Order: sequence, then structure tokens, then C-alpha cells
Amino acid sequence: MRVLFAGGGTAGHINPALAIAGYLREREPETEILYIGAKGGMEEKLVPDAGYAFKSITISGFQRKLTLKNIARNLKTAVYVFTSSSQAKKIIKSFKPDICVGTGGYVSGPVIREAIKMKIPSVIHEQNAFPGVTNKMLSKRADRTMLAVMDAQKCLSDSARCVLTGNPVRQEVIRAKKEESRKKLGLDSRPMILSFGGSLGARKINEAVADLIAESTSAGKFQHIHGYGKWGKWFPDLLKEKGVDLKKHKEIDVREYIDNMPDCLAAADLVICRAGAITLSEVQAQGKASILIPSPNVAENHQYHNAMSLVSRGAAEIIEEKDLSGKSLCGKVDMMFNTPGKIASVSANARKTAILDANERIYKIIKEVLNE
Repeated sequence: MRVLFAGGGTAGHINPALAIAGYLREREPETEILYIGAKGGMEEKLVPDAGYAFKSITISGFQRKLTLKNIARNLKTAVYVFTSSSQAKKIIKSFKPDICVGTGGYVSGPVIREAIKMKIPSVIHEQNAFPGVTNKMLSKRADRTMLAVMDAQKCLSDSARCVLTGNPVRQEVIRAKKEESRKKLGLDSRPMILSFGGSLGARKINEAVADLIAESTSAGKFQHIHGYGKWGKWFPDLLKEKGVDLKKHKEIDVREYIDNMPDCLAAADLVICRAGAITLSEVQAQGKASILIPSPNVAENHQYHNAMSLVSRGAAEIIEEKDLSGKSLCGKVDMMFNTPGKIASVSANARKTAILDANERIYKIIKEVLNE
């Protein structure tokens, strides 16, 4: 089987493609895989590092905020729309794929569009509750539109052939056990809070979490692991300003990056985080209660929609960034721990929404489309 993947721009589009590719190779080791991404995009490094052949096309996304600089960028992008299609067509003709898989981002547009024109079976995967512009367009003609949550279907054309698959979740996350992970981390019996704002960090989350840590250390009621991110190196100093001496509080673990996320997630009683699609899928897989703080700086405000798909099912709580402060976060955390059964019920509802066999579902759809 020869499979061509297209998608990129963010890790949220790249990692699902890599997860699907890895599962295909696991099921059928002879599978030949080629990944098409944007020249200069992060996929240019991540894909070869994962061991897959990679080709690039020159393309960029349209800027929505109209400034003189962005108007110039959009004119260049308009040219790329035409040139990228011819580049994609050339690569597709050379590779001769049996099927093409698009995982979103503007780079997948010209690739999957050309594959469909060439009568090559094509499927797309949408990770978010609110579909991106590219997948909205492609869903009208793709052989299947695979969804992480069915909420996304109402935003798509009636002609879209939608099927629920979920988002691929790392096996390390699925297999991690709470008690084993707590032992590894040296935790005691007190509740543990895990918080993070992504690999780069989020200023407002860091500021609010600093207040939460300052309040909780005075009472000693929680253990806490917080990832402040690449841009949050000032966070330990902020804690000092608030009177928190980390040397005296071993129950507080702050670090730039959480590199043992499966164990930290499994050990947590409550997670405070953004609402990116893959992050939420991992929280759901572990059945964790969460307070979600969607990033307002993403396309189509899709993190808000991701968060609300859980909130509406009693599977999470939400604080919009515009309402986020140390006071609002402390209040929400207190409510969750002080309301009898709240953490347990939200955790149970999160677990009910989890799809743990997404890779297998996606594999079956690919085989089904190939055999039509």
C-alpha cells in the first residue's frame, strides 16, 4: 500500500498524521509513505525525524487581519495557490499513491484537491470540534471525512461523508496508571493538580496559576506540577514575589517543559490547560477532570468549541481567557474540590467521551475506501 499524507503548519495537524502513519506501518510493515508539507514549516523537520519520506511545496496561509504588510502577504499567497497545485500534482504523479490522507492546515488543500481531481481515493481527518477552512472545503468531495467529535459535522456540507474516529492518542498515555505514576513521581495522598499552557507557555495562565500556587501552599492542601513553557522563564521569580519558596515546598514542582506527560497526566486529580484537540483527547483518554482555558488566538476560535464539546457533556469546566484571573481560577478549583462528587463525576464523564481505538478506526476507514 502506498499512502500519501498532507497536513501541517502546527503540531496539531502533524502529530495525528504521524500517529496514523505509524499505525499503518505497524499493521502493514510494507506500506510506503510519503508526506507532503509546507516548505519552511515545522513538518520539514518533524516528519523526517519520525522516519518518513518528505516532499515540500511552497505555500502559505491567508492573513485575516488586514494590514498593509498582510495585504502584501495575501497577494503572495494567492500566487502560491496556483503554483502549489502544480507542485502537488507533480509529486502525486511521481509517487502514485493508492490513497491520500489529509490532516488539515492550508498545505493539505492543494494536495488533496489535486488527488481528488486525479480520481485517487482521498480521506481527511478533522481534529477539532469546529472544522478548519481547508477541511470544510475538502469535505465536500473527499471519500470520507473522519471526525474527532461529531459536533463538527453540523459545520460541514450535507454532502460530506462523515464518520466518527476520534483523535489518535499515544499508547503511553492510554496505558499509564494512576497509582504507578504517583509512585514514580514521589507523590503522597494529597490531591495533585497538573497545569500547563503548551510548550511555549501562556502568560495569563502562568499568572493565574502563580496565585493558585501561592494560595495552596499557605494551606498545604495540594500537590502541583506546572509547566510554564519556553516564554515563561520568569515564572519561578513571580512565585518568589508571592512568597513561595520552592525549596521549602517539595509538593510544588515547576518546570519549563513537562517531558513525562503520560505519568503526570495519569497521576493528576485535576488538569488545568488549553483546549487543543490532541491535549483534550489525552485528558479524555485518562478520564481526568479539567478546567479548560481556550486560547483566543487560534483560527475560528476552535479551542473554545473544543472545550464546549466537553463542557456541554459535563466532562470539563471552562474559564475563558478574558475572565481568567488568580481569583477566578482559585474559585473554580475550590468549587471542584469542595463540591462533593464533582471531581469524580467530571472525570467519569470525560472518560465516557474518550475514543481509545482511533488509530484502528482510521485504519479500517482507509481500507474500506481502498476497497470501494
